[in-house]
Amino acid sequence: MELQSNFRMMARYNQRINQQLLTVCGTLTHEQLTEDTHSFFPSILDYWNHILFGDLIMLQRLAACHVAGLSTSTLEGLPVSKGIHDTFATHLDTLVPLRQRVDRVILEMVENLTDDVTSQPFHYTNTESVTLTKLVGEYCQHLFNHQTHHRGQLTCLLSLRGLDYGCMDLPIIVPEGGAL
Repeated sequence: MELQSNFRMMARYNQRINQQLLTVCGTLTHEQLTEDTHSFFPSILDYWNHILFGDLIMLQRLAACHVAGLSTSTLEGLPVSKGIHDTFATHLDTLVPLRQRVDRVILEMVENLTDDVTSQPFHYTNTESVTLTKLVGEYCQHLFNHQTHHRGQLTCLLSLRGLDYGCMDLPIIVPEGGAL
């Protein structure tokens, strides 16, 4: 159960920090959100779309194999992720509800990440058409690591604009940890 508690804590962090950063991004104009940042992804909005890409493609792979309570019906109505440069939203006002829905799916998924589930092998094909096998728990850790990595890049861009995005420390954002 300790592993499930850790995943629950990470899902809560993901949801809360996304909302915190989206609120800060909401202070920017559309032009500021879409202007060239001269960084890995062209714009702030492109970073948000890429984080969604990662979440969606990983959830789609899990759902296709009926892992962690996910199925294709769980993801019904969500966009289908295909490539790292997918664009799901061209404006923040359409991105926010999509991001919130995906975060809720992740919160629901982690409730099914028992020790038995996380220790099962999971087979999938990546975007380079390479078939990989990982344990479900390791794969889900990648989901959270991917988000954190790109939010780090995003906060750098917000800092360069002089924006205060607040504390991002896990114990502050999720003081209750993974408790029910």
